[in-house]
Amino acid sequence: MQTELIWIDREHMSLHIHKMEQAGKILRGGGLVAFPTETVYGLGADALNEEAARKIYEAKGRPSDNPLIVHIADPEALDGIVESVPEKAAALAAAFWPGPLTMIFHKKECVPYGTTGGLSTVAVRMPSDEIARELIRQGGGYVAAPSANVSGRPSPTTAQHVYEDMAGRIPMILDGGPVPIGLESTIVDLTGERPVILRPGYITLDMVRSVTGEVEVDQGLIAEDSSVRPKAPGMKYRHYAPKADLQIVEGPMEQVISYINEQCAAPGKTGVICTEETREHYHAGDVKCIGSRRDELSIASHLFAILREFDEDQVDRIYSESFDTPGIGQAVMNRLLKAAGHRKIDVS
Repeated sequence: MQTELIWIDREHMSLHIHKMEQAGKILRGGGLVAFPTETVYGLGADALNEEAARKIYEAKGRPSDNPLIVHIADPEALDGIVESVPEKAAALAAAFWPGPLTMIFHKKECVPYGTTGGLSTVAVRMPSDEIARELIRQGGGYVAAPSANVSGRPSPTTAQHVYEDMAGRIPMILDGGPVPIGLESTIVDLTGERPVILRPGYITLDMVRSVTGEVEVDQGLIAEDSSVRPKAPGMKYRHYAPKADLQIVEGPMEQVISYINEQCAAPGKTGVICTEETREHYHAGDVKCIGSRRDELSIASHLFAILREFDEDQVDRIYSESFDTPGIGQAVMNRLLKAAGHRKIDVS
């Protein structure tokens, strides 16, 4: 299969309407199209077509019990696929849609189990990206879309990342440039008495709490028991992993830097993930600055791209500083821990 890479200028969408219609036709015909969102690039298919959902799992090499997120372009579309919209869900939608928030509801029969990973619930979000929303409308209104990468690899934040993983597997990639956030959406389960955050993201715990009041955080964001069925994307399986062994180093920063510098002296090529505040203290290795601790979004937006750069550099091992900052630092650490297989080194 030949994969077409198409540039779409979101500032002049009218000039690209023919290409958007072509992409929508692929989706309505049961095919796959990769597209940008404000979080990461998604791999889209008709969410109400079970055979199309199966193609997503095949293209990604994704386990079929890992649920897909259904993307909508307009709030009214929600009523067509969920049994009911709880009051707190409506309040969250009013506050954060369109945007990087996914909510879980009880599904209607029209949503196939192939899309939901066999669950009676469905994860739904409305992206803020103009290209994404236009594609959803052209594609029939309901587009299932996990991240557009081979399963387990770092999520794609540029169209080139998608092409590296998906060339020859899908017919079309819409290129909207680098994404602004770089971490997948926050996922909140609204099917119980209290909202539960199943995956942290740009929409933080405090932001959700400011709307819903009491909210819980699921502590088992990766289930080690293979018999446990994940309720939301990314809860069960290792994700985002670079090819090299990755470990996170925690403790007082001076000791963290000292430990990583010691590892850089060992044979082989060592990758280092640091910040603007610590860059000058590393004297060897393949050192990559992820951003500034004063700007959490800069760290989030560069994480997956840096993990992919280490693959290109063919490093033997990677050591990363810890980034558990008050805001979206929890989301950054969630992704890092999954990429590292929860391997941490405490030097305190």
